[in-house]
Amino acid sequence: MSATGSPLLRPRLLGRATVNAVVAISVLYTLLPVLWLVLAAAKSRDALFGSDLLSLSDFSFARNLTDLFAMDGGLYGRWYVNSLLYAVLGAAVGALVSVACGYAFDKYRFRHKEKLFGLVLAAVMVPQTVLALPLYLMASEAGLVNTFWAVFIPVLFNPFGVYLGRIFSQGYVPDEVLEAARIDGAGELTMYARVALRMLGPGLVTVFLFQLTAIWNNFFLPMVMLSDQDLYPVSLGLYAWNSSASVSPEYYPVVIMGSLLAVVPLILAFVLLQRFWRSGLTAGAVK
Repeated sequence: MSATGSPLLRPRLLGRATVNAVVAISVLYTLLPVLWLVLAAAKSRDALFGSDLLSLSDFSFARNLTDLFAMDGGLYGRWYVNSLLYAVLGAAVGALVSVACGYAFDKYRFRHKEKLFGLVLAAVMVPQTVLALPLYLMASEAGLVNTFWAVFIPVLFNPFGVYLGRIFSQGYVPDEVLEAARIDGAGELTMYARVALRMLGPGLVTVFLFQLTAIWNNFFLPMVMLSDQDLYPVSLGLYAWNSSASVSPEYYPVVIMGSLLAVVPLILAFVLLQRFWRSGLTAGAVK
């Protein structure tokens, strides 16, 4: 009997074929909405409601792009800048805070350390929508409602990022290196900034990407906190336009084009930082 016809190899081949089929279906399920978004962004309003979405006629990509940034006095451009500030700046600061907290949980001993870390793990399981109302009440007391800070400050603290920060610290920062730095006379802050933080680079990028994705897609918190359209992020602004599209159909093409452009920063971030991100995901796997 040939090797390919061996009864022992048949289950393996069937298992591999099943896995490949599941992966192919998953890829199609993920890419088809993206393909539809790309095709729809290049169509006019009449073509969107027709059956010729896949045809090359009514190509209106440039016109839709121009209309997008001209709609309502160029409001989309302001939303885009707001989202970049909320997401990029918030993710950068939040990643630094999370990694620093995770490093402290890993390398230092203090009272009730594990109990406090248990609270961090418990906070990971709390949905962000549950916290929106308490955060609104706190922001109202502080007079921050309908300001940039009402959305920016809450995204700086991420319990899941603290958990990842501790895992990265365990995997990337050997205690022997820190002891050697202490013997050389380095202070704790200097040791963290010049030694530990450089080792935590891949982990810092990984936490940054998770934070960037979460903040960029954040919708409920800005909806609760903001009433001034000039402060809206892209997600909330497109929702407002989409709500108006039932009355004013001219919003449909710009909403689709705006949705396409809203995906670009996340794609660029993952492509440009994937080398650090991939190595960060293997933290602690090999010692």
